[in-house]
Amino acid sequence: MSEEKLMSKKKPAYPVTEQLRGYLKEYNRNIKIPIFYEDLLRFSGSVVVYDKNDEDTLWVRVFYNEFDRQEIDLSLKRVYSILHSDGSDSILEFLNVDAIDYCTFGNSKPFRIKVRNVLNDNYTYFYVKKADASRIYGLELEHMLSPYNLNFLVYKDTLIEEHIAGIPGDVFIKDFLPHCTEMEKAQIAKEFVKFNERCMIRLLGDMRSYNYVIVSTHDFDHVVYRIRAIDFDQQSFEGKFKVYRPQFFKENNIMVNMVREKLQRSSVDQYKVEERSIMAKRLISYNERMEELLDCAKNDTISVPENVDRLKMEILHFVQDVEFKKATSMGEILEAALDFVKRNYEDINTRGLFRKGL
Repeated sequence: MSEEKLMSKKKPAYPVTEQLRGYLKEYNRNIKIPIFYEDLLRFSGSVVVYDKNDEDTLWVRVFYNEFDRQEIDLSLKRVYSILHSDGSDSILEFLNVDAIDYCTFGNSKPFRIKVRNVLNDNYTYFYVKKADASRIYGLELEHMLSPYNLNFLVYKDTLIEEHIAGIPGDVFIKDFLPHCTEMEKAQIAKEFVKFNERCMIRLLGDMRSYNYVIVSTHDFDHVVYRIRAIDFDQQSFEGKFKVYRPQFFKENNIMVNMVREKLQRSSVDQYKVEERSIMAKRLISYNERMEELLDCAKNDTISVPENVDRLKMEILHFVQDVEFKKATSMGEILEAALDFVKRNYEDINTRGLFRKGL
């Protein structure tokens, strides 16, 4: 297990290009909304939000003066309607904005909005963030290449994201994993292998334990666990290939050790092939849409030249495919990675992919 420092300095936010805006409009991601990220920054005060154990959550609950709060609440309820319903005002009278929380931790500095249905007290969250091209590419790739669909909107410099429900990975590892049965641990180990493979192939970086969630679903005779990414800021930015493989973060050591204990090498290889195969099928089914997204990424700047040069050579060494050496941008590296999987998904002896692993 590597203990080297994997992450470089803080990633900058990259603007949304006109080509990417055109893509988002074509696929109904670019919709006019009544409030912007900057509007929520006008809060007049805040208090720290603590969890049930009285520990700081790194979120603060913000407050606005009465006039601003009325306007902001109405706008946020309309955003909820656009995101989750037909965008009409007919449901607004049944909604209440219970809380607006702000997080200064991390790159995106999001606002978390809690919206409650006053008729039955059911509530949900969504997030308001400053739009970043890297994150948008990450969200779209997750939507197309993972088992999960994502709902988000972009308007000018504001990004609206739906909440991804689940237990944060670090919390699950600490509080829930010790109580899992041996069979459940083996299943979670399998899911971590697949999650690791998925992140590596689509170049989603920084999947430390607090950047993904564990989702449990009760089947008729057992509980099924899945792992979902929740942070997409580090899509195709870093130059170190290890950053795109969750197994190399020390925060995931317990998960990696569990893989070693519960799964044989042949099983790990099998699960890698399964994940590459299903991703290849998704690539084929989203062929036209993926080509349009990759065309945007290839013409975009979402990293720095030294990261591009380092990453393409590290992947070239890993898979021995000359297409990576030809890449001149992160978009082209991503295209080469996805093409590699699509070409080889039926071959269990895919060149080099088993030489390094968990």
